[in-house]
Amino acid sequence: MNRFSCFLLTIALIVGSSNAIWEKNSLHFKSSLRPGNTLRIRCLSNDDDLGVHLLSPGQTYDFSFHDSIFKTYFDCTLDQGPNFSFHASFTAYKSGGGIIRYGKTNFWDAREDGMYFTHGQEAPKLEYKWIHV
Repeated sequence: MNRFSCFLLTIALIVGSSNAIWEKNSLHFKSSLRPGNTLRIRCLSNDDDLGVHLLSPGQTYDFSFHDSIFKTYFDCTLDQGPNFSFHASFTAYKSGGGIIRYGKTNFWDAREDGMYFTHGQEAPKLEYKWIHV
């Protein structure tokens, strides 16, 4: 009975800690554009098209996901300005090669001069400038 109790305790500890081990990754988009300027977001992965999302200044769009053992990516296209004439396309998240990440967070902030990026611990940095199309 003593070995069985140790076995049950071990299983309980593993299951209890599994939330931290299997935490989803997440992407967060925020519109810091000037009033009246709408941000349009469309993200595609190797498995899904997440559709089009429109954000007013100050609004956010977030989603969470698990990495695939093979490859996980989200390519996103963002447009803003009059008639959505300013454009940025980039890979907002990427992993692969057998490396599975858990709890990774990517923050993207749309500002007037471009897209800023951070993982949350450091100040956001300009990664992509808007392209006028």
